[in-house]
Amino acid sequence: MIVLAFAGLILLAHLYLWHRMVRSTTLPGRMRKALTWVLVGLAAMLVATFAGARLEFGHWLAWPGYVWLAVMFYLLIFLVVLEVPRAVAAIFVRRGERAAALEPVPAMVGGPAPSEPAPSAPPMSRRLFLGRATATVAGAGALGTVGYGMASALGDPVIERVKVALPKLDPRLSGLRFAVVSDIHLGPLTGLGHTERIVRMINGLEADVVAIVGDLVDGSVAQLGALAQPLKNLESRYGAYFVTGNHEYFTAAGPQEWIEELDQLGVRSLRNERVEIRHQGAVLDLAGVNDLNGESSGDGPDFAKALGGRDAGRSTVLLAHQPVQVEEAARHGVDLQLSGHTHGGQIVPFNLVVGLQQPVVSGLATVDGVQVYVTRGAGFWGPPVRVGAPPEITMLELGT
Repeated sequence: MIVLAFAGLILLAHLYLWHRMVRSTTLPGRMRKALTWVLVGLAAMLVATFAGARLEFGHWLAWPGYVWLAVMFYLLIFLVVLEVPRAVAAIFVRRGERAAALEPVPAMVGGPAPSEPAPSAPPMSRRLFLGRATATVAGAGALGTVGYGMASALGDPVIERVKVALPKLDPRLSGLRFAVVSDIHLGPLTGLGHTERIVRMINGLEADVVAIVGDLVDGSVAQLGALAQPLKNLESRYGAYFVTGNHEYFTAAGPQEWIEELDQLGVRSLRNERVEIRHQGAVLDLAGVNDLNGESSGDGPDFAKALGGRDAGRSTVLLAHQPVQVEEAARHGVDLQLSGHTHGGQIVPFNLVVGLQQPVVSGLATVDGVQVYVTRGAGFWGPPVRVGAPPEITMLELGT
């Protein structure tokens, strides 16, 4: 049912694009037929790209498929925005055509003189000019936006430096630093350099703890194991920790093979459990819970197991992939939750949509008495494009 709904949306989107980008800009003939078939091919490629991502085949389609998805999305945005000025301009075009139709046509006496040149081609109609002008503006806007977004997504993540005051934090823990990264999304569009760059930037922060808050991969160990190898070079005083995101449950073999792989790379997975971070004679509880998507396979979050029976006098930092998990974290007295998942919306205006599902889209906020920091993530999902939400690695420092 979901597949049919998705295919239907793709069809409707391409029908609208055909109406505005092909029918309104061409006359009946070869050019219109050729452009129509190009659009049909792009629609088919997009469906095949999504099917391949789910079934783990046809990865060569990922680049053209996802780039077209981004261009298509922004074409739709620009064309919809231009509908109002286009409608106003169309009113004046119709008035001009009616006025021209009412003008008397002067009678010609005799035929044209032999020395006169042959009649030139008729001028472009006002409607055709309006259609082409609209398509040109929309096309330039979409290509410019996607180009900017690709440069952002494929460039270096931004280092966000954040200080978080925890009221009951032991003063000896003040200054403890977390390098927080999420949504790296190793997959068919990322290479080894993507992981190496992220590891290099994290190591440059000289953090006490590295927290990888889910959605590390978009595929199996067999496909992406080589891309994860640089993680063995992560440097921190008290270790690197990982919790599952929803995408770990989308892989063919599930998250367990990645839990084992990360263990070999020196990254410890917190599977509904907690560890003690001992710093300058004081102790911080660092806990992690599984992602909500694990519930369907009996591998969901267990807050009681991760947080039960601890010393209530200690501050607790929780790693949970989705910000919405803070609702349960609040019931267990968590002081700070570190999350990802949202990508900060990744491409405007999706940031508005994400806010309907998650209590925090990006940055630091307080929800139900719990402070939540949501990182925009260091990678991307789907189109290699980020608009209004650059990739991020966070240096988070605790204080009192």
